[in-house]
Amino acid sequence: MRYAILLAAVLMQMCLGATYSWSVFVQPLKALTGLQQGPVQIPFTVFYFIFPLTMMIVGTLLPRIVPRISAIIGGLCFGGGWLLASLGAHSFIFTILGIGLLAGIGAGFAYIVPITICIRWFPKSKGLVTGIAVAGFGGGAALVSKIGGWLMAGMGRTPFETFFIFGLIFMVVVISAGAIMHFPQPLADGPSPPKKISGILTHPSFKLLYGAMFLGLAAGFAVNANLKELYRGPGNAVEVGITAVSLFALANATGRIIWGLIFDRVQSAAAVQANLLFQALVLLAAPVMLTSTWGFWTVALLTGFNYGGVLVIYVSSTSRRWGTDRVGQIYSWLFSSNIPASLSPILAGMIFDTFHTFTPALCGLAALLLVYAVIMHRCRGVVNSQQGLA
Repeated sequence: MRYAILLAAVLMQMCLGATYSWSVFVQPLKALTGLQQGPVQIPFTVFYFIFPLTMMIVGTLLPRIVPRISAIIGGLCFGGGWLLASLGAHSFIFTILGIGLLAGIGAGFAYIVPITICIRWFPKSKGLVTGIAVAGFGGGAALVSKIGGWLMAGMGRTPFETFFIFGLIFMVVVISAGAIMHFPQPLADGPSPPKKISGILTHPSFKLLYGAMFLGLAAGFAVNANLKELYRGPGNAVEVGITAVSLFALANATGRIIWGLIFDRVQSAAAVQANLLFQALVLLAAPVMLTSTWGFWTVALLTGFNYGGVLVIYVSSTSRRWGTDRVGQIYSWLFSSNIPASLSPILAGMIFDTFHTFTPALCGLAALLLVYAVIMHRCRGVVNSQQGLA
């Protein structure tokens, strides 16, 4: 049964991660709507504002509601959001409300369900099973980007017609996979710890993890959402960009599994520090590498790989720090770092519109990542502690 649940978790996440393919739709949407780079990123940003906000609420309620009900509601809203976005041909506001607002609510209801359930079914391999469970969130975007690119470039579909097709698929798959989700009995960690969370949210370990996750997400979002526009080399920029989006997504999925394996073998702070440092080095090298096709693809691979670690390291750190049956509640709050991080694609797009280059944005993010890696190293004892907090 637990392997069937793990498979269903991957299928759910493959659909929920579709927004990672947003870069594929940016150029066609700009051509159809006449919007600039920054405004076209609004649906992406709204999604990553509403998604964690909803998850904060759902994570708190999850112990008291049936997980499959939460997943089914999520499937209805997420698929329905992409269907609503297809009306964007009449007004772009429908795309913002659909992919940004309604799909964000759906992801918030559905995303936390397979994570909390799989960790309880596989308590001895928290990092690995989390990586596998959420690998679909990155890997699914590779399929969406390839299929979406083919529908638009090869079949002549508009982005809005493509949104409709995906919306139907997402609704069916997420609802079907979510219907089998349930917790094992008894809970792997035994009796539940105290329910009060205020002491956790104000503790230095939570604050350190929150800041690190925010920067990791901001770097990943800024690159992913603007990926096709980062390329400054020769050849067909559209085809090269579509390939880069797929490479980012595949590396994102692979990175979640590999970083999960790494996490199970090192201390939490070491994994966080390594992830921050590697991403900073890639962003510093990016301005030079983006002038060639292979360099551009390498940047896409490495940033996707490092970004994939963000969605594994922090949920696994939460489980290790506070226990598996508090993951849904505490990680939902930690995941709210998506809200400020969701502004990075718009800010990066605005910098591009002003300077006609992403170099200032990339170097600025790299500097912040390096500074925080040093902070994490100096405060590693606080993060590595596994003492439960009331």
